[in-house]
Amino acid sequence: MRYRIATLAIIAVAAWLLPYGLDSYAIHVVNVILIFAILAVGLGLCMGVGGQVNLAQVAFFGVGAYATAILTTRAGWGFWVSALLAIAATMAIGLLVGTPALRVQSHYLGIVTLGLALAFTNWVTNAQIAGGAEGISAIPVPTLPGVDLSSEYLYYYLELIVFALVLAFGLFIVRTALGRRMRAMRDDALAAGALGAEVPVLRMTAFLLASVYGGVAGVLYAGLIRYVAPESFSIANMFLLLAMVIIGGRQSLIGCVVGAVGLYLVREWLVDHPTVAQLAYGTVVVLVVVFAPTGLAGLPKRLRAALGRGRAGSAARLQPFRPYETRAEPAGQGAPILEADRISMHFRGLKALDEVSLSVTAGEIRGIVGPNGSGKTTLFNVISGLYRPTRGRVRFRGRDATGLAPYRLARAGMSRTFQNLRLFGDLTVEENVLVALDRSATWHSWHYLLRPVHVLRRDRDLHRRARESLDRYGLTEFAALPPKSLPYGIQRRVEIARAMAAGPALLLLDEPAAGLNGEEVRQLSEIVRSIRDSGVTVIVIEHNMGLVMSLCERITVLAGGRVIAEGEPAEVATTPAVIEAYLGDSMEVTG
Repeated sequence: MRYRIATLAIIAVAAWLLPYGLDSYAIHVVNVILIFAILAVGLGLCMGVGGQVNLAQVAFFGVGAYATAILTTRAGWGFWVSALLAIAATMAIGLLVGTPALRVQSHYLGIVTLGLALAFTNWVTNAQIAGGAEGISAIPVPTLPGVDLSSEYLYYYLELIVFALVLAFGLFIVRTALGRRMRAMRDDALAAGALGAEVPVLRMTAFLLASVYGGVAGVLYAGLIRYVAPESFSIANMFLLLAMVIIGGRQSLIGCVVGAVGLYLVREWLVDHPTVAQLAYGTVVVLVVVFAPTGLAGLPKRLRAALGRGRAGSAARLQPFRPYETRAEPAGQGAPILEADRISMHFRGLKALDEVSLSVTAGEIRGIVGPNGSGKTTLFNVISGLYRPTRGRVRFRGRDATGLAPYRLARAGMSRTFQNLRLFGDLTVEENVLVALDRSATWHSWHYLLRPVHVLRRDRDLHRRARESLDRYGLTEFAALPPKSLPYGIQRRVEIARAMAAGPALLLLDEPAAGLNGEEVRQLSEIVRSIRDSGVTVIVIEHNMGLVMSLCERITVLAGGRVIAEGEPAEVATTPAVIEAYLGDSMEVTG
């Protein structure tokens, strides 16, 4: 900690004294670099942290600059009032640009946002109010009492202070609850939603943050240059900004800043050779994407991993599971917590589920078994909101839950694991649990600006609860490690711990024993019983019939998308249809 504070102090002093060694042209270059660094941080929050492909950042930049120019020169308003309105206008555009993210992702979203950026450039080139191709000049100098901001040396300090504030704010977001949810969405939006992360709102938030940073950069640019024209907000500059973020490291805001500084300096060095510069940018971006996908910021971590390969977490040991306190009478015992009424799920010509009905009583452990392709996981996906059924209704805790978004069901008390592990690989084990613990509404993110102390206090409480959860599951020694570095059996336990951290009333376990050895299966059985005894209803999909028969009070058997049997284990095991469809095959193999 002392080393970090000392390093930060040295950087701050160096930045403050920097203008004293620069000529007028050099300080102009530094001022422009700071503006691009702010843009890069905003793009890093949207793309690197939030995982949203955003090729409209330069349009946000342009909206901020043009709105400031139009309001000051055409409307005659003061610079700072115009600046606030310009940032508000940029936020509105950010919400508009982010709307496609609710329906499309990946390169499709990139194409849409690029199209919107092109539309902005075309508009300012042809609109009379924006000055057309000639742009807008004579933008008034920003005013501060006792400070002459017409001097680029003094303007540098204004930019430096704003840059420090927006960078600190971005780092504050990344390292607290909102940033964790955004990173979880980036790593696996489906799993994040199943844990209660409001994925649609988070996507809009990512674009909103990018627009704010773009607007701030645009305002500073208008005040610095005092002239705006379409070429400053061209697609070429968008790709330059994109290269800065990719080369520096899109998942690190500091890396984005380093990329902005380094690439802009290279641009200045090659200013007389634009063709060479474009080829150089493209080559370096391709090399970084192929050989260092985490950019310059990720190189130290990759180097440490290469030098210490195989040693990460080798000293950590899994501790025994500490059972939950038993509830004498689980809440709502005797009443159905989940009801599926004649659920059908068709994928074009395939009937994955055909008139499946299911009623699960609160406080029981229900098993769902059947041969491969029988529709078990599809049923879980319908129940948990990943699929909307073709026909039929789902009721959860007495309310219609058909087609509800996964995050809404998660916040209503439903949690699940997945057949194939869906842990957040770029988050630590503790951060995986923290995502599940967090139940704050994303629209409360205004607290980050107006109540930062409250945010910090709440985050400390979440960390305390996460440590308690990890201690219960014997995972304390793995807290700071990424899940992908752990043995498979421990990853399975992490996923269950994460699902339970959400505080569910109903837990869906999709093949939790897959890939586990005999001792790990025994421990799993102990964990599931303790979860049930704590008052949580459990539904298990499993191929390990020994585990199912010993663990579950009732079993539902699927075959061909239909329920062919339901009852207590001993009753189901003797049903002829079950023996023929499932158990018979197992007995023939083992007999």
